[in-house]
Amino acid sequence: MASETKEVVKEFRFFRVYKDGRIELFRPPVEKIPPSDDPNTGVRSKDVVISSDPPVSARIFLPRVSDPEQKLPLLFYIHGGGFCMQSAFSLGHHNFVSTVAAEAEAIAVSVEYGLFPARPIPACYEDSWAALRWVVGHADGDGPDAWLNEHADFRRVFIGGNSAGGNISHTLTAWVGSIGLPAGVRVVGVILVQPYFGGTEDDHMWMYMCPTNGGLSDPRLKPTEEDLARLGCEKVLVFVAEKDHLREVAIGYGEELKKSGWRGSVELVEHVGEEHGFQIRDPKNEKAVELKDKFVSFIKDN
Repeated sequence: MASETKEVVKEFRFFRVYKDGRIELFRPPVEKIPPSDDPNTGVRSKDVVISSDPPVSARIFLPRVSDPEQKLPLLFYIHGGGFCMQSAFSLGHHNFVSTVAAEAEAIAVSVEYGLFPARPIPACYEDSWAALRWVVGHADGDGPDAWLNEHADFRRVFIGGNSAGGNISHTLTAWVGSIGLPAGVRVVGVILVQPYFGGTEDDHMWMYMCPTNGGLSDPRLKPTEEDLARLGCEKVLVFVAEKDHLREVAIGYGEELKKSGWRGSVELVEHVGEEHGFQIRDPKNEKAVELKDKFVSFIKDN
């Protein structure tokens, strides 16, 4: 058997590529935790399989329900991780979504999408779209999951995600605007937490992960004015962190959205002194609590 070459031909923020085609991720696989019932918040969670080929699954979070007749807003959440790391089932993302579900009194679905290199981009977009379509397929109350049938208000749907998940959230919302969702489904708002967009040194990493990319003008990297103008929601909330290398492109996204002719409202919230992903790494941090509270109020007050 030939020995593995040590010659590196490409190196990016999250991985390097060797001459023989091997890819070495710089961070170890994240530990995944099982769903659970939280006795402190009353939030119950369970995992569902959306598709076996390709493999797509999700974790559903149901807060304590005091009135069985009351319908709850629905959060569709997409985790971050540079399109190649992390999981809906990691401790940090599980806890964040569970906390939001409890405090916003919302049912939440956190999607487990395919990651590079096992499943190159566009798997992340296609899997997330398939999961969203599966979720809203419960709008008539006859879908495969009882929690969604009984408790979700499909007139109050929110899409949100952090980092790569923020980027995917935008693309899904653009598809909502161009392709549409079933009658009776209304996407009220989208929440982009430190989202990734084109315009940084990571562009070439994204293009390497997406062999079928459209170059630096790919609309998933650089949203077109047309996509922005028909974004399929009413409100957008963008979070940025002062020390994040993605800060400027996220601010630019909000500015371009305002100029596109889209008729919704855009709000930008900046956390001074913080770095990318701080709210997942240290959820008890004062600024992380502020971010979570704003995320919750955006859902609860709409």
